[in-house]
Amino acid sequence: MQKLVKLGLLAAASMLAAVPVQADSLKEAIAADMPSLMDIYRDLHANPELSGEEVRTAAKLAAEARRLGFTVTEKVGGTGVVAVMENGEGPTVMLRADMDGLPLEEKTGLSYASRAKAKTRQGNDTFVMHACGHDTHMTGWVAAARQLAARKDEWSGTLVMILQPAEETGEGALAMLEDGLYTRFPKPDYALAFHDAAGAPAGYIGYAPGFALANVDSVDIQVKGVGGHGAYPHTTKDPVVLASRIVGALQTLVSREVDPQDPAVVTVGSFQAGSKHNIISDEALLLITVRSYGDETRAQLLDGIKRIARGEAITAGMPEDRMPVVSIRDSEFTPATYNSPEFTLEMAKLFETRFGKSRVVQSKPVMGGEDFSRYRRADENIKSMIFWVGGVPMADYQASQTEGKKLPSLHSPFWAPDAEKVITTGAEALTAATLTILKK
Repeated sequence: MQKLVKLGLLAAASMLAAVPVQADSLKEAIAADMPSLMDIYRDLHANPELSGEEVRTAAKLAAEARRLGFTVTEKVGGTGVVAVMENGEGPTVMLRADMDGLPLEEKTGLSYASRAKAKTRQGNDTFVMHACGHDTHMTGWVAAARQLAARKDEWSGTLVMILQPAEETGEGALAMLEDGLYTRFPKPDYALAFHDAAGAPAGYIGYAPGFALANVDSVDIQVKGVGGHGAYPHTTKDPVVLASRIVGALQTLVSREVDPQDPAVVTVGSFQAGSKHNIISDEALLLITVRSYGDETRAQLLDGIKRIARGEAITAGMPEDRMPVVSIRDSEFTPATYNSPEFTLEMAKLFETRFGKSRVVQSKPVMGGEDFSRYRRADENIKSMIFWVGGVPMADYQASQTEGKKLPSLHSPFWAPDAEKVITTGAEALTAATLTILKK
């Protein structure tokens, strides 16, 4: 996501007295399992599926969980999978991985690069690629499931492992919750996940107590006008000029209305209008992404967009029946991800002990979105944490620091993480955390 910034770690709390008994054997067991895990990874990478269509992926991994002794339910919230293992009295821990790929043609040059194709919801043909690293998340999930199933004598409680669809569209977590994730299955006391990072060295862990990722809103503004011939602009109400004024005024929301210490983003990602040089259209369309952390700031930004659009239209002399129409795509809203601070610091200290302080760094929150947020938002008593695992091959990362080499980002057709290091680190971290929380 971004370069991890080392800020120093805070003191740890009581949970950390219990480092997993077989610390060395865990690392060795995951390493020994890597040939099998990399086969799974390469298969997942070569066969990605779009959001909500993860049928093959879900079936493959559900079968793996059943083989390990989990009670598995498929088709939760669409293609989601819930695997439960009850092992005596104790807390309930939920581990989540996301499954969907992106509508993108892969250009990594890997021997197992995806050539998969699918149709979008709009009916367009597209290539599909795991350009966000969900294939590493799923493989790390499998690795953790294998280790925890093999170490049942080390822990007591309930393990709920979920495979979530449609993270990229912000729909999957909500769909699983609405399909009874917390009523049909044991509700977690703790929720954990990891995400690969395209700005950090492979195998490094980054964490952010408190807000880690942002609220994400998509807003459409239909700017109405009165069209006509480009040679006679005085007979029209030009929606391009009005929309341009709206774009300019929107910049004042962050710069002049939101507290400077409260992060916020308003980005006009698309401006669509007109069809020919000499025609003034009767409509323009603005597509906007809005990012924030707190609910109050989110409301301030969304209300401000409506006010500015209407105010600029009034200034331009638009009649009431031609006011801009502001539509907030509520179905695509992703709430901000909040890492439970004390729990996050406890886990960070555990990771320091296991991986070394040089590989575990506190990172800044980012303005990207992740619907992992919804699991805690559904019940704020749940202690929740998502952490980053660096994926940039070390040689590439060093070249970026010394030679200015540009690194591909997440969602780039060139993103090819050091999958083995992401998987081993993510799996070991998830397993160690779960063993600590559920330690007998």
